[in-house]
Amino acid sequence: MTIVETPLKALGADRFSTEDGVHLIARSYRKGARLDPHMHREAQLIYASSGTMQVTTPRGRWLVPPDRAVWVPARHGHAIDMLADSQMRTLYFELDWLKREARGIRLDREFVVQVSPLLHQAILALFERNGGAERAALLVRLALLELRHAEDSSTFIPLPQDPRARRAALLVLASPASGEDLATLAGKVGSSARTMSRLFAAETKLSFKAWCQRARIAAAIEQLSTDRHLSVKQLAADLGYASVPAFSHAFRQVTGRTPTEFVEQTRA
Repeated sequence: MTIVETPLKALGADRFSTEDGVHLIARSYRKGARLDPHMHREAQLIYASSGTMQVTTPRGRWLVPPDRAVWVPARHGHAIDMLADSQMRTLYFELDWLKREARGIRLDREFVVQVSPLLHQAILALFERNGGAERAALLVRLALLELRHAEDSSTFIPLPQDPRARRAALLVLASPASGEDLATLAGKVGSSARTMSRLFAAETKLSFKAWCQRARIAAAIEQLSTDRHLSVKQLAADLGYASVPAFSHAFRQVTGRTPTEFVEQTRA
């Protein structure tokens, strides 16, 4: 996805504003829906109060279950795939408003945030549209303040920029359970294991082994979000884990929850 080729989309007629410079849009999407690569003049906080999304930017992919949200700066290309039926609640911020109101918060890059109960309730309350302008303004500023402490990269899959390393990464993402060793994968893309290891560490800030584990957990999140009848035991086996405890431990390391806890939340 190249930002130069990404269309600039205007906000839809279904938006409403809490004040000059802040706009809200509530939309529902069915599983499998895709918002093709695009960008906006406004920065945005993308949140699904239910359902799971995948947000892709040139930097990488984010898996976004209901307790996560993604901040996307203005004019940053991104695509969104709905991995389950989703209720999307998006806040859009014009640049002049952010410059004036969001001092001290770094918002010039995309990142995923862990949605605290407070941030969750603030976002939902904004969409009630019955509390008046003063209340809405306070809720918007509360949401921004929560972004100061909420960054969480656990569901982010960084994509290396080097062409060989990116091809290797895409091979893993296409078949995360294959378990190919680094030397085999490097050979497929015309590189050496040593070079590939160096590239992954430098460009993703993860070792190749840690990156592959995150890719497998991302695949698990996607499967658990899209197949309501898939058992954790079957998924662990499909992804090449020796046992359910081993899979649960790896899942908790990345997401902070066990697969069972994730299922209970997303299917509630």
